[in-house]
Amino acid sequence: MAIFPTDRPRRSRLVITGAAGGIGKMIRGKLDHIADEIVLSDLTDVSCSGNERSQTCDLADLDAVRALLKGGGDVLHFGGQSTEAPFERILNANLIGSYNLYEAARLEGVRRVLFASSNHVIGFHPRETLLDADSPMRPDSLYGVSKVYGEGLAHLYHDKFGIESLLLRIGSCFKEPSDRRQLATWMSPQDMIHAIERFVMVPRLGCPVVYGRSNNSENWWDNSKTDYLGWNPQDTAEVFRGKVEAATEVPSPLDPAVKYQGGAFVTADHPGTKEE
Repeated sequence: MAIFPTDRPRRSRLVITGAAGGIGKMIRGKLDHIADEIVLSDLTDVSCSGNERSQTCDLADLDAVRALLKGGGDVLHFGGQSTEAPFERILNANLIGSYNLYEAARLEGVRRVLFASSNHVIGFHPRETLLDADSPMRPDSLYGVSKVYGEGLAHLYHDKFGIESLLLRIGSCFKEPSDRRQLATWMSPQDMIHAIERFVMVPRLGCPVVYGRSNNSENWWDNSKTDYLGWNPQDTAEVFRGKVEAATEVPSPLDPAVKYQGGAFVTADHPGTKEE
């Protein structure tokens, strides 16, 4: 981890929601250098190592979220519904849950949150359009809409209460890309760790939008407006291109899932109310 002269000191406490999820599993055990105590939280207990400890929490329960954040510290908010789902499930996990997270942060004195947003807030932009932090939102799903709401909450709590947030619009954070779209959207686990380091350490955060992708040759997202964070992804999906292209067919360019940045989310069935 590169240390800048003006970096914040090591944190006393770091809270991770959604610690049992995919990204939570990737980053657990790799953040000991950032904080003295790391609290891993999910609906059930999470296995711990080093300076980690587990604390269960239902994000739909404000009292439970307040108990989780009691004692302050920075928060990595990866909890909630991570794919498209019926509205009722998204309501509890992502809408009520995100509100509870920010309201508990206000009440318990938390000053900094990494909000795990998604590329699906801009999924209906064509792939030929290079987006930056100020591009209009065009969500491709109810899930994407829930992340639009979460980003709105983050801005409100920043402007009104001074809580800083990194709005990380994650592309595809996996060990390696698995399809042709992910050659553009892939974010390596190590680049995620580096983004978390900069979120914790940068002296002035504000409430910036950052697109979570590695240094891929195919690029739909411009992060130049947030250069002040000092986050410079080092990995690239290009090393996997041969493997991915050999394992997948060339898709039709007329397919909406290829035309738009959101991929399969733009063509997936809408999980709306079913008529009798």
